[in-house]
Amino acid sequence: MQLTLWTYEGPPHIGAMRVATAMRDLHYVLHAPQGDTYADLLFTMIERRDRRPPVTYTTFQARDLGGDTAELFKTAAREAYERFRPTAMIVGASCTAELIQDDPGGLARTLGLPIPVVALELPAYQKKENWGAAETFYRLVRGLAGGAPVVPPRAAGRAPTCNILGPTALGFRHRDDVAEISALLRKMGIEVSIVAPLGASPADLVKLGEADFNVVLYPEIALPAAQWLERKFGRPYTRTVPIGRLATAEFVAEVAALAGVDPALGQGGDAARSEWYAKSVDSGYLTGKRVFVFGDATHAIAAARIAAEEIGFDVVGLGTYSREFARETRAAAQRYGIEALITDDYLDVEAAIAAAQPELVLGTQMERHIAKRLGVPCAVISAPVHVQDFPARYSPQMGHEGANVLFDTWIHPLMMGLEEHLLAMFREDFEFNDRAAPSHLGAKAAPTESAAKLVASAVPPQTATSDAILAWASEAELELKKIPFFVRGKARRNCETYARERGVRLITVETLYDAKAHFSR
Repeated sequence: MQLTLWTYEGPPHIGAMRVATAMRDLHYVLHAPQGDTYADLLFTMIERRDRRPPVTYTTFQARDLGGDTAELFKTAAREAYERFRPTAMIVGASCTAELIQDDPGGLARTLGLPIPVVALELPAYQKKENWGAAETFYRLVRGLAGGAPVVPPRAAGRAPTCNILGPTALGFRHRDDVAEISALLRKMGIEVSIVAPLGASPADLVKLGEADFNVVLYPEIALPAAQWLERKFGRPYTRTVPIGRLATAEFVAEVAALAGVDPALGQGGDAARSEWYAKSVDSGYLTGKRVFVFGDATHAIAAARIAAEEIGFDVVGLGTYSREFARETRAAAQRYGIEALITDDYLDVEAAIAAAQPELVLGTQMERHIAKRLGVPCAVISAPVHVQDFPARYSPQMGHEGANVLFDTWIHPLMMGLEEHLLAMFREDFEFNDRAAPSHLGAKAAPTESAAKLVASAVPPQTATSDAILAWASEAELELKKIPFFVRGKARRNCETYARERGVRLITVETLYDAKAHFSR
Protein backbone atom coordinates (compact mmCIF):
# COMPACT_ATOMS: atom_id res chain seq x y z
CA MET A 1 0.00 0.00 0.00
CA GLN A 2 2.76 2.45 0.87
CA LEU A 3 4.21 2.14 -2.62
CA THR A 4 1.07 3.86 -3.93
CA LEU A 5 2.11 6.93 -1.93
CA TRP A 6 5.50 8.54 -1.34
CA THR A 7 8.28 6.35 -0.07
CA TYR A 8 11.71 7.35 1.23
CA GLU A 9 13.44 4.15 0.12
CA GLY A 10 12.77 1.59 -2.57
CA PRO A 11 13.11 -2.18 -2.12
CA PRO A 12 16.60 -3.61 -1.48
CA HIS A 13 17.21 -4.66 -5.07
CA ILE A 14 17.23 -0.94 -5.97
CA GLY A 15 20.14 -0.56 -3.55
CA ALA A 16 21.93 -3.43 -5.28
CA MET A 17 21.30 -1.71 -8.59
CA ARG A 18 22.87 1.50 -7.26
CA VAL A 19 26.07 -0.41 -6.49
CA ALA A 20 26.11 -2.24 -9.83
CA THR A 21 25.46 0.96 -11.76
CA ALA A 22 28.26 2.75 -9.93
CA MET A 23 30.87 0.12 -10.78
CA ARG A 24 32.68 -0.94 -13.94
CA ASP A 25 32.85 -4.45 -15.45
CA LEU A 26 30.11 -5.73 -13.13
CA HIS A 27 26.72 -7.03 -14.26
CA TYR A 28 23.55 -7.62 -12.28
CA VAL A 29 21.14 -10.38 -13.34
CA LEU A 30 17.84 -9.72 -11.62
CA HIS A 31 15.10 -12.34 -11.50
CA ALA A 32 12.09 -10.06 -11.83
CA PRO A 33 8.68 -9.92 -13.52
CA GLN A 34 7.84 -7.77 -16.47
CA GLY A 35 7.35 -4.23 -15.21
CA ASP A 36 10.18 -4.10 -12.66
CA THR A 37 12.41 -2.43 -15.24
CA TYR A 38 10.94 0.89 -14.05
CA ALA A 39 14.09 1.22 -11.92
CA ASP A 40 16.07 2.18 -15.02
CA LEU A 41 14.30 5.53 -15.01
CA LEU A 42 15.84 6.44 -11.64
CA PHE A 43 19.28 6.58 -13.23
CA THR A 44 18.55 7.84 -16.73
CA MET A 45 15.92 10.45 -15.83
CA ILE A 46 16.69 11.45 -12.22
CA GLU A 47 20.49 11.18 -12.17
CA ARG A 48 20.70 11.87 -15.92
CA ARG A 49 23.19 9.11 -16.68
CA ASP A 50 24.05 8.63 -20.34
CA ARG A 51 23.57 4.86 -20.31
CA ARG A 52 21.29 2.23 -18.84
CA PRO A 53 22.25 0.43 -15.64
CA PRO A 54 24.20 -2.82 -16.22
CA VAL A 55 21.19 -4.95 -15.31
CA THR A 56 19.59 -7.86 -17.13
CA TYR A 57 16.02 -8.73 -16.13
CA THR A 58 14.41 -12.11 -16.66
CA THR A 59 11.07 -10.29 -17.14
CA PHE A 60 8.91 -13.36 -16.63
CA GLN A 61 5.19 -12.91 -17.14
CA ALA A 62 2.10 -14.39 -15.47
CA ARG A 63 1.85 -17.18 -18.02
CA ASP A 64 5.44 -18.23 -17.21
CA LEU A 65 4.55 -19.05 -13.60
CA GLY A 66 3.02 -22.33 -14.73
CA GLY A 67 6.28 -23.32 -16.42
CA ASP A 68 9.99 -23.37 -15.58
CA THR A 69 10.94 -19.89 -14.37
CA ALA A 70 14.27 -21.27 -13.15
CA GLU A 71 15.23 -22.04 -16.74
CA LEU A 72 14.31 -18.49 -17.70
CA PHE A 73 16.80 -17.22 -15.14
CA LYS A 74 19.60 -19.49 -16.32
CA THR A 75 19.05 -18.45 -19.91
CA ALA A 76 19.11 -14.76 -18.96
CA ALA A 77 22.33 -15.16 -16.94
CA ARG A 78 24.07 -17.11 -19.68
CA GLU A 79 23.09 -14.60 -22.37
CA ALA A 80 24.10 -11.66 -20.17
CA TYR A 81 27.59 -13.07 -19.79
CA GLU A 82 27.93 -13.74 -23.51
CA ARG A 83 26.73 -10.28 -24.44
CA PHE A 84 28.43 -8.04 -21.86
CA ARG A 85 31.50 -10.11 -20.84
CA PRO A 86 31.73 -8.69 -17.30
CA THR A 87 34.59 -9.64 -14.99
CA ALA A 88 32.12 -10.42 -12.18
CA MET A 89 28.39 -10.86 -11.79
CA ILE A 90 25.84 -10.44 -9.03
CA VAL A 91 22.53 -12.29 -9.10
CA GLY A 92 19.36 -11.90 -7.09
CA ALA A 93 15.60 -11.58 -7.11
CA SER A 94 13.22 -8.65 -6.90
CA CYS A 95 10.49 -8.49 -4.29
CA THR A 96 7.97 -10.24 -6.57
CA ALA A 97 10.35 -12.95 -7.78
CA GLU A 98 11.36 -13.65 -4.17
CA LEU A 99 7.96 -15.29 -3.68
CA ILE A 100 8.58 -18.05 -6.23
CA GLN A 101 11.85 -19.11 -4.50
CA ASP A 102 13.93 -20.01 -7.55
CA ASP A 103 17.32 -19.46 -5.77
CA PRO A 104 19.23 -17.35 -8.33
CA GLY A 105 22.55 -18.00 -6.58
CA GLY A 106 22.25 -21.76 -6.80
CA LEU A 107 21.04 -21.60 -10.40
CA ALA A 108 23.96 -19.36 -11.40
CA ARG A 109 26.48 -21.82 -9.91
CA THR A 110 25.15 -24.60 -12.15
CA LEU A 111 26.10 -22.56 -15.22
CA GLY A 112 29.83 -22.81 -14.55
CA LEU A 113 30.54 -19.26 -15.70
CA PRO A 114 34.28 -18.42 -15.82
CA ILE A 115 33.87 -15.33 -13.61
CA PRO A 116 33.07 -14.76 -9.92
CA VAL A 117 29.32 -14.82 -9.29
CA VAL A 118 28.12 -13.26 -6.03
CA ALA A 119 24.66 -14.29 -4.88
CA LEU A 120 22.53 -11.71 -3.07
CA GLU A 121 19.85 -12.57 -0.54
CA LEU A 122 17.88 -9.36 -0.08
CA PRO A 123 14.69 -9.86 1.96
CA ALA A 124 12.44 -7.39 0.20
CA TYR A 125 9.67 -7.52 2.78
CA GLN A 126 11.92 -6.80 5.78
CA LYS A 127 14.64 -4.49 4.43
CA LYS A 128 14.93 -1.47 2.13
CA GLU A 129 17.15 0.31 -0.36
CA ASN A 130 20.09 1.56 1.72
CA TRP A 131 20.38 -1.78 3.49
CA GLY A 132 20.33 -3.49 0.09
CA ALA A 133 23.18 -1.29 -1.15
CA ALA A 134 25.22 -1.94 2.00
CA GLU A 135 24.64 -5.69 1.84
CA THR A 136 25.53 -5.81 -1.85
CA PHE A 137 28.77 -3.88 -1.36
CA TYR A 138 29.67 -6.03 1.66
CA ARG A 139 29.04 -9.28 -0.25
CA LEU A 140 31.10 -8.06 -3.19
CA VAL A 141 34.02 -6.98 -1.00
CA ARG A 142 33.97 -10.17 1.02
CA GLY A 143 33.56 -12.38 -2.04
CA LEU A 144 36.28 -10.72 -4.11
CA ALA A 145 38.81 -9.59 -1.49
CA GLY A 146 38.37 -12.53 0.88
CA GLY A 147 41.14 -14.55 -0.73
CA ALA A 148 43.66 -11.73 -0.97
CA PRO A 149 46.78 -11.98 1.23
CA VAL A 150 47.24 -9.67 4.21
CA VAL A 151 49.66 -6.91 3.19
CA PRO A 152 52.31 -5.91 5.78
CA PRO A 153 52.22 -2.40 7.28
CA ARG A 154 53.52 0.55 5.26
CA ALA A 155 57.26 0.72 4.94
CA ALA A 156 59.08 3.79 6.25
CA GLY A 157 59.29 6.58 3.73
CA ARG A 158 56.27 5.46 1.68
CA ALA A 159 53.35 7.86 1.37
CA PRO A 160 50.24 6.80 3.30
CA THR A 161 47.33 5.40 1.28
CA CYS A 162 43.60 5.08 1.85
CA ASN A 163 40.42 3.95 0.14
CA ILE A 164 37.24 6.03 -0.02
CA LEU A 165 34.20 3.84 0.61
CA GLY A 166 30.49 4.42 0.21
CA PRO A 167 29.65 6.56 -2.85
CA THR A 168 27.17 4.95 -5.25
CA ALA A 169 25.04 5.82 -8.24
CA LEU A 170 21.93 7.85 -7.41
CA GLY A 171 23.64 9.16 -4.28
CA PHE A 172 23.07 12.70 -3.03
CA ARG A 173 26.06 14.72 -4.32
CA HIS A 174 28.34 11.66 -4.06
CA ARG A 175 30.30 12.57 -7.19
CA ASP A 176 31.22 16.01 -5.87
CA ASP A 177 31.85 14.79 -2.32
CA VAL A 178 34.41 12.30 -3.64
CA ALA A 179 36.18 15.01 -5.63
CA GLU A 180 36.28 17.37 -2.62
CA ILE A 181 37.53 14.79 -0.11
CA SER A 182 40.04 13.30 -2.57
CA ALA A 183 41.54 16.76 -3.08
CA LEU A 184 41.68 17.30 0.69
CA LEU A 185 43.46 13.98 1.24
CA ARG A 186 45.98 14.68 -1.53
CA LYS A 187 46.63 18.08 0.04
CA MET A 188 47.54 16.23 3.24
CA GLY A 189 49.98 13.99 1.34
CA ILE A 190 47.71 10.92 1.41
CA GLU A 191 47.26 8.87 -1.74
CA VAL A 192 43.73 7.69 -2.58
CA SER A 193 44.12 4.12 -3.81
CA ILE A 194 40.54 3.11 -4.64
CA VAL A 195 37.14 4.78 -4.54
CA ALA A 196 34.37 2.20 -4.25
CA PRO A 197 31.76 1.35 -5.31
CA LEU A 198 31.65 4.50 -7.50
CA GLY A 199 34.02 4.01 -10.42
CA ALA A 200 35.60 0.81 -9.10
CA SER A 201 35.91 -2.51 -10.90
CA PRO A 202 35.80 -6.01 -9.36
CA ALA A 203 39.60 -6.12 -9.76
CA ASP A 204 39.84 -2.97 -7.62
CA LEU A 205 37.80 -4.55 -4.84
CA VAL A 206 40.30 -7.40 -4.64
CA LYS A 207 42.99 -4.85 -3.65
CA LEU A 208 41.03 -2.96 -0.98
CA GLY A 209 43.04 -4.58 1.80
CA GLU A 210 46.30 -3.06 0.55
CA ALA A 211 45.54 0.53 1.64
CA ASP A 212 46.61 1.73 5.09
CA PHE A 213 43.12 2.76 6.15
CA ASN A 214 39.63 3.39 4.82
CA VAL A 215 37.62 6.60 4.71
CA VAL A 216 33.91 5.92 5.24
CA LEU A 217 31.95 8.77 3.69
CA TYR A 218 28.49 7.18 3.85
CA PRO A 219 28.04 4.74 6.75
CA GLU A 220 24.62 3.64 5.46
CA ILE A 221 26.44 2.05 2.50
CA ALA A 222 30.03 1.38 3.55
CA LEU A 223 30.02 0.53 7.25
CA PRO A 224 29.57 -3.29 6.99
CA ALA A 225 32.34 -3.54 4.36
CA ALA A 226 34.69 -1.28 6.34
CA GLN A 227 34.15 -3.32 9.50
CA TRP A 228 34.94 -6.54 7.62
CA LEU A 229 38.11 -5.03 6.11
CA GLU A 230 39.22 -4.05 9.60
CA ARG A 231 38.67 -7.59 10.90
CA LYS A 232 40.23 -9.28 7.87
CA PHE A 233 43.20 -7.01 7.13
CA GLY A 234 43.54 -4.92 10.29
CA ARG A 235 42.83 -1.73 8.35
CA PRO A 236 41.11 0.95 10.49
CA TYR A 237 38.38 3.20 9.13
CA THR A 238 37.27 6.76 9.88
CA ARG A 239 34.29 7.44 12.13
CA THR A 240 33.85 11.14 11.35
CA VAL A 241 31.80 12.21 8.33
CA PRO A 242 33.19 15.57 7.10
CA ILE A 243 29.92 17.46 6.65
CA GLY A 244 30.20 20.99 8.03
CA ARG A 245 33.14 23.13 9.12
CA LEU A 246 33.53 21.58 12.60
CA ALA A 247 33.16 17.99 11.41
CA THR A 248 35.65 18.60 8.60
CA ALA A 249 38.23 19.83 11.13
CA GLU A 250 37.63 16.71 13.24
CA PHE A 251 37.89 14.52 10.13
CA VAL A 252 41.23 16.11 9.24
CA ALA A 253 42.54 15.42 12.75
CA GLU A 254 41.34 11.79 12.63
CA VAL A 255 42.84 11.16 9.19
CA ALA A 256 46.11 12.82 10.20
CA ALA A 257 46.38 10.48 13.21
CA LEU A 258 45.72 7.40 11.06
CA ALA A 259 48.17 8.47 8.35
CA GLY A 260 50.84 9.96 10.63
CA VAL A 261 50.83 13.37 8.93
CA ASP A 262 50.55 16.95 10.14
CA PRO A 263 46.85 17.95 10.52
CA ALA A 264 47.77 21.54 9.62
CA LEU A 265 48.07 20.34 6.02
CA GLY A 266 44.30 19.89 5.88
CA GLN A 267 43.23 23.25 7.23
CA GLY A 268 40.75 25.16 5.13
CA GLY A 269 42.44 28.56 5.12
CA ASP A 270 40.71 31.03 2.85
CA ALA A 271 38.58 28.25 1.33
CA ALA A 272 36.41 27.93 4.46
CA ARG A 273 34.31 31.05 3.93
CA SER A 274 31.24 29.81 5.76
CA GLU A 275 32.71 30.68 9.18
CA TRP A 276 33.14 34.33 8.24
CA TYR A 277 29.67 34.51 6.68
CA ALA A 278 28.09 32.93 9.76
CA LYS A 279 29.47 35.80 11.87
CA SER A 280 28.57 38.54 9.43
CA VAL A 281 25.88 41.18 9.86
CA ASP A 282 23.95 39.69 6.95
CA SER A 283 23.41 36.37 8.72
CA GLY A 284 23.22 37.65 12.29
CA TYR A 285 19.47 38.23 12.23
CA LEU A 286 18.95 34.52 11.51
CA THR A 287 20.29 33.46 14.91
CA GLY A 288 17.74 31.46 16.87
CA LYS A 289 15.54 30.58 13.91
CA ARG A 290 13.65 27.33 14.35
CA VAL A 291 14.74 24.50 12.04
CA PHE A 292 13.33 21.00 11.48
CA VAL A 293 15.75 18.37 10.10
CA PHE A 294 14.83 15.05 8.46
CA GLY A 295 16.69 12.75 6.06
CA ASP A 296 19.06 9.80 6.03
CA ALA A 297 20.86 9.46 9.36
CA THR A 298 24.28 10.66 8.19
CA HIS A 299 23.05 13.89 6.61
CA ALA A 300 20.35 14.60 9.20
CA ILE A 301 22.67 14.27 12.20
CA ALA A 302 25.32 16.39 10.47
CA ALA A 303 22.80 19.03 9.42
CA ALA A 304 21.45 19.36 12.96
CA ARG A 305 24.94 19.94 14.31
CA ILE A 306 25.74 22.55 11.66
CA ALA A 307 22.45 24.33 12.28
CA ALA A 308 22.94 24.46 16.05
CA GLU A 309 26.70 24.92 16.42
CA GLU A 310 27.82 26.71 13.26
CA ILE A 311 24.90 28.93 12.23
CA GLY A 312 23.05 29.41 15.52
CA PHE A 313 19.66 27.95 14.60
CA ASP A 314 17.36 26.34 17.17
CA VAL A 315 16.84 22.67 16.24
CA VAL A 316 13.19 21.91 17.02
CA GLY A 317 12.95 18.62 15.14
CA LEU A 318 15.34 15.85 14.08
CA GLY A 319 14.47 12.57 12.45
CA THR A 320 15.43 9.88 9.97
CA TYR A 321 13.92 7.12 7.88
CA SER A 322 17.13 5.06 8.35
CA ARG A 323 15.94 2.66 11.04
CA GLU A 324 19.35 0.95 11.12
CA PHE A 325 20.75 4.18 12.57
CA ALA A 326 17.90 5.00 14.93
CA ARG A 327 20.14 4.76 18.02
CA GLU A 328 22.63 7.30 16.67
CA THR A 329 19.82 9.65 15.67
CA ARG A 330 18.15 9.45 19.07
CA ALA A 331 21.47 10.21 20.76
CA ALA A 332 21.94 13.26 18.53
CA ALA A 333 18.41 14.50 19.26
CA GLN A 334 19.03 14.34 23.00
CA ARG A 335 21.77 16.96 22.62
CA TYR A 336 19.12 19.44 21.48
CA GLY A 337 16.56 18.48 24.12
CA ILE A 338 14.13 16.90 21.65
CA GLU A 339 12.89 13.42 20.82
CA ALA A 340 14.00 11.93 17.51
CA LEU A 341 11.41 11.05 14.89
CA ILE A 342 12.15 7.59 13.45
CA THR A 343 9.70 6.84 10.66
CA ASP A 344 9.40 6.10 6.96
CA ASP A 345 5.86 7.50 6.74
CA TYR A 346 5.85 11.00 5.26
CA LEU A 347 2.47 11.72 6.87
CA ASP A 348 4.09 11.36 10.30
CA VAL A 349 6.82 13.76 9.20
CA GLU A 350 4.28 16.26 7.89
CA ALA A 351 2.37 16.22 11.17
CA ALA A 352 5.60 16.68 13.16
CA ILE A 353 6.68 19.64 11.01
CA ALA A 354 3.29 21.28 11.36
CA ALA A 355 3.36 20.82 15.14
CA ALA A 356 6.92 22.15 15.51
CA GLN A 357 6.14 25.26 13.42
CA PRO A 358 9.71 25.73 12.14
CA GLU A 359 10.95 28.66 10.12
CA LEU A 360 13.17 26.44 7.95
CA VAL A 361 12.97 22.78 6.95
CA LEU A 362 16.08 20.78 6.00
CA GLY A 363 15.02 17.49 4.45
CA THR A 364 14.47 15.38 1.37
CA GLN A 365 12.36 16.11 -1.69
CA MET A 366 9.39 14.85 0.36
CA GLU A 367 9.90 17.58 2.95
CA ARG A 368 10.29 20.10 0.14
CA HIS A 369 6.71 19.33 -0.91
CA ILE A 370 5.50 19.41 2.69
CA ALA A 371 7.20 22.74 3.37
CA LYS A 372 5.75 24.22 0.21
CA ARG A 373 2.23 23.34 1.33
CA LEU A 374 2.91 24.87 4.75
CA GLY A 375 4.51 27.99 3.29
CA VAL A 376 7.88 27.35 4.99
CA PRO A 377 11.33 27.70 3.31
CA CYS A 378 13.12 24.40 2.68
CA ALA A 379 16.55 23.18 1.56
CA VAL A 380 17.24 19.61 0.45
CA ILE A 381 20.04 17.88 2.37
CA SER A 382 19.48 14.19 1.70
CA ALA A 383 18.10 11.54 -0.65
CA PRO A 384 15.49 10.84 -1.88
CA VAL A 385 15.99 13.68 -4.32
CA HIS A 386 14.73 14.84 -7.68
CA VAL A 387 16.51 15.72 -10.89
CA GLN A 388 17.13 19.29 -9.72
CA ASP A 389 19.30 17.93 -6.90
CA PHE A 390 21.81 16.52 -9.42
CA PRO A 391 23.22 19.88 -10.58
CA ALA A 392 25.65 20.16 -13.44
CA ARG A 393 27.79 22.52 -11.36
CA TYR A 394 30.25 21.47 -8.68
CA SER A 395 28.22 21.36 -5.46
CA PRO A 396 29.70 19.10 -2.72
CA GLN A 397 28.23 18.69 0.75
CA MET A 398 31.49 17.59 2.39
CA GLY A 399 34.80 19.25 3.17
CA HIS A 400 35.65 22.94 3.25
CA GLU A 401 33.86 23.81 0.03
CA GLY A 402 30.92 21.69 1.12
CA ALA A 403 30.57 23.87 4.22
CA ASN A 404 30.34 26.92 1.96
CA VAL A 405 27.74 25.23 -0.25
CA LEU A 406 25.64 24.24 2.74
CA PHE A 407 25.68 27.74 4.17
CA ASP A 408 24.56 29.23 0.86
CA THR A 409 21.92 26.57 0.30
CA TRP A 410 20.35 26.98 3.73
CA ILE A 411 20.53 30.74 4.07
CA HIS A 412 19.16 31.63 0.65
CA PRO A 413 15.64 30.22 1.27
CA LEU A 414 15.42 32.36 4.40
CA MET A 415 16.73 35.45 2.61
CA MET A 416 14.30 34.95 -0.25
CA GLY A 417 11.52 34.42 2.27
CA LEU A 418 12.34 37.84 3.75
CA GLU A 419 12.21 39.32 0.26
CA GLU A 420 8.83 37.65 -0.20
CA HIS A 421 7.57 39.30 2.97
CA LEU A 422 8.77 42.73 1.84
CA LEU A 423 7.01 42.26 -1.50
CA ALA A 424 3.82 41.49 0.38
CA MET A 425 4.22 44.55 2.62
CA PHE A 426 4.55 46.86 -0.39
CA ARG A 427 2.05 45.02 -2.57
CA GLU A 428 0.03 48.19 -3.22
CA ASP A 429 3.10 50.10 -4.39
CA PHE A 430 3.24 50.14 -8.20
CA GLU A 431 6.91 49.08 -8.11
CA PHE A 432 6.24 45.98 -6.03
CA ASN A 433 2.84 44.67 -7.05
CA ASP A 434 2.48 41.22 -8.59
CA ARG A 435 2.02 42.50 -12.13
CA ALA A 436 5.16 44.63 -12.07
CA ALA A 437 7.40 42.34 -10.02
CA PRO A 438 5.99 38.83 -9.66
CA SER A 439 7.19 36.78 -6.71
CA HIS A 440 9.82 34.11 -7.22
CA LEU A 441 7.52 31.72 -5.35
CA GLY A 442 4.63 32.32 -7.72
CA ALA A 443 1.11 33.40 -7.02
CA LYS A 444 0.53 30.73 -4.37
CA ALA A 445 3.39 31.55 -2.04
CA ALA A 446 1.14 31.80 0.98
CA PRO A 447 0.05 28.59 2.69
CA THR A 448 -3.05 26.99 1.26
CA GLU A 449 -6.22 26.86 3.34
CA SER A 450 -5.71 23.15 3.98
CA ALA A 451 -2.13 23.79 5.09
CA ALA A 452 -3.26 26.54 7.43
CA LYS A 453 -5.82 24.19 8.96
CA LEU A 454 -3.14 21.54 9.39
CA VAL A 455 -0.84 23.96 11.19
CA ALA A 456 -3.65 25.28 13.35
CA SER A 457 -4.77 21.82 14.42
CA ALA A 458 -1.29 20.40 15.07
CA VAL A 459 -0.76 21.13 18.78
CA PRO A 460 2.51 19.79 20.22
CA PRO A 461 1.87 16.67 22.35
CA GLN A 462 3.30 18.25 25.49
CA THR A 463 0.70 21.08 25.45
CA ALA A 464 -2.31 19.46 23.83
CA THR A 465 -5.24 18.48 26.02
CA SER A 466 -8.64 17.09 25.17
CA ASP A 467 -10.34 20.35 26.23
CA ALA A 468 -7.86 22.75 24.63
CA ILE A 469 -8.21 22.16 20.89
CA LEU A 470 -7.75 25.54 19.22
CA ALA A 471 -9.02 26.91 15.92
CA TRP A 472 -8.10 30.08 14.06
CA ALA A 473 -10.67 32.33 12.49
CA SER A 474 -9.93 33.12 8.86
CA GLU A 475 -9.55 36.84 9.67
CA ALA A 476 -6.99 36.02 12.37
CA GLU A 477 -5.05 33.82 9.94
CA LEU A 478 -4.94 36.69 7.45
CA GLU A 479 -3.74 39.08 10.15
CA LEU A 480 -1.08 36.58 11.26
CA LYS A 481 0.32 36.47 7.71
CA LYS A 482 1.11 40.19 7.94
CA ILE A 483 3.73 39.39 10.59
CA PRO A 484 7.23 38.77 9.11
CA PHE A 485 7.84 35.09 8.51
CA PHE A 486 10.90 34.98 10.76
CA VAL A 487 8.83 35.85 13.86
CA ARG A 488 5.47 34.52 12.70
CA GLY A 489 5.99 31.14 14.34
CA LYS A 490 6.72 32.72 17.70
CA ALA A 491 3.68 34.96 17.38
CA ARG A 492 1.47 31.96 16.67
CA ARG A 493 2.82 30.01 19.63
CA ASN A 494 2.41 32.96 22.00
CA CYS A 495 -1.14 33.54 20.83
CA GLU A 496 -2.08 29.88 21.25
CA THR A 497 -0.52 29.82 24.71
CA TYR A 498 -2.47 32.94 25.66
CA ALA A 499 -5.73 31.47 24.33
CA ARG A 500 -5.21 28.11 25.99
CA GLU A 501 -4.52 29.67 29.38
CA ARG A 502 -7.79 31.60 29.16
CA GLY A 503 -9.93 28.79 27.76
CA VAL A 504 -10.40 30.46 24.39
CA ARG A 505 -11.32 27.92 21.71
CA LEU A 506 -11.48 30.18 18.64
CA ILE A 507 -8.65 32.64 18.04
CA THR A 508 -9.92 35.86 16.52
CA VAL A 509 -8.19 39.07 15.51
CA GLU A 510 -9.02 40.47 18.94
CA THR A 511 -7.36 37.45 20.60
CA LEU A 512 -4.28 37.98 18.46
CA TYR A 513 -3.90 41.62 19.55
CA ASP A 514 -4.72 40.83 23.19
CA ALA A 515 -1.92 38.24 23.16
CA LYS A 516 0.45 40.72 21.57
CA ALA A 517 -0.29 43.26 24.28
CA HIS A 518 0.11 40.63 26.99
CA PHE A 519 3.55 39.45 25.83
CA SER A 520 4.76 42.99 25.12
CA ARG A 521 4.55 44.00 28.79
